Amino acid sequence: MSERHIIERVPKQIFVDGAWRGSADGSVFGVADPATASTLCEVADGQADDAKAAMEAAVEAQEEWAATPPRQRGEILRRAWQLMTDRTDELATLMTLEMGKSLTESRAEVAYAADYFRWFSEEAVRIDGNYARTPDGKARMIVTRQPVGPCLLITPWNFPLAMGTRKIGPAVAAGCTMIVKPAQLTPLSMLALADLLTEAGLPGGVLNVVPSTSASRIVNPVLADPRIRKLSFTGSTEVGRTLVRQCAPNLTRMSMELGGNAAFLVFDDADLDAAVEGAVTAKMRNNGESCVAANRFLVQSSIAEEFTLRLTERMAALRMGRGTQPDVIVGPLVNEGQRGTVSELVEDAIARGALATTGGEPGEGDGYFYRPTVLADVPDDARILREEVFGPVAPVTTFADEDEALAGANDTEYGLVGYVFTRDLDRAVRVGEGLATGMVGINTGLVSNTSAPFGGIKASGFGREGGHEGIAEYLDTKYLSLALRS
Repeated sequence: MSERHIIERVPKQIFVDGAWRGSADGSVFGVADPATASTLCEVADGQADDAKAAMEAAVEAQEEWAATPPRQRGEILRRAWQLMTDRTDELATLMTLEMGKSLTESRAEVAYAADYFRWFSEEAVRIDGNYARTPDGKARMIVTRQPVGPCLLITPWNFPLAMGTRKIGPAVAAGCTMIVKPAQLTPLSMLALADLLTEAGLPGGVLNVVPSTSASRIVNPVLADPRIRKLSFTGSTEVGRTLVRQCAPNLTRMSMELGGNAAFLVFDDADLDAAVEGAVTAKMRNNGESCVAANRFLVQSSIAEEFTLRLTERMAALRMGRGTQPDVIVGPLVNEGQRGTVSELVEDAIARGALATTGGEPGEGDGYFYRPTVLADVPDDARILREEVFGPVAPVTTFADEDEALAGANDTEYGLVGYVFTRDLDRAVRVGEGLATGMVGINTGLVSNTSAPFGGIKASGFGREGGHEGIAEYLDTKYLSLALRS
């Protein structure tokens, strides 16, 4: 199927109450291909009235959807998983066109995204409770779990399918209706997903999708409505703080996966080949545009030179180009603003004394390319060690011992993920427990798994997505006290 045909097949409107419709004022916005800076198509630009309509649809559908048998909800997710799997190439190409990542990355994301539907299709029938005697024996305690109610789900541009299914999957399984606000830069994947879920049998009103050039235009009226009972957001810490304030008046339940500043620790007893491969995985997944991307490489002084040399060779060998081209590993960044931020952080580090052993400059062509970069001898005052670079740049610093490594790794307001490479099991446990993060990868550069709880602490957010914990975010616990007659 041609690229043009794939784009043409995607609905370009707002999805409310099971139907596609234009925006309230008829406006549209362009979706760009970051590899060429050209416009792929135009999409309906949602307005406040569209958000209110989506809210009404979600509220109207909530009672009936909550009463739908768990097995039926799970079967819809299972069918959606199968449809996504069958259409991997089409969905992957669509994602590459609007976001820029390579087809290899996009295919991996489709598989990862679809697996959330499979996982939560199984969790739908495992929502449990409890039955117990009171200590005095005079009553019985029944604990049950019920859907929290209509939800607002805000998804980011970097993983436009997986961050959608990671939220939609548990909401559907738990019996919640929802309004989804996809990222302005990458709405097509979510619109295609809404179409696919309809084909899988999801009733109208359960899922409503409102793309827009203004997040506040959609979010503000929805969060102001006390009938919305949960917000799930993936994005920056700055925006997350604003949303927390907006949720306060109605005490709206929240889960937030926010920014990161992941440290990648390499000790002198590590398998160096494995550490370098893990570093490339942790850094270059999704072109480095990932909240779990390694942002700071802390390497023990005795092996720092050798590690940097090997990492430089691997990064320099990565082929860069349009993601649809064969053998491309590194695609463009999502837009000029993101490339400008990466350039600014690299230039700041070099100005302060860092050395670019490879890369250190934008790529050629019309798109938003930036060369894979390794920075050696990065000074402590470089901004890149404090700010999330969100690009293909690996800054390397050194440490003397375990205590210094942990202190450096934890010297950040963020706490999403950390990585540790060592062959000492005792050290792996000590450092893994000592890292102030919600997740730790030990001798691996990849921690994401649909069956594991994903999330952070501190300024990286709260709540968990995936695993058994993921569905709990969409459920309220209810306790019934049943008195017994004497």
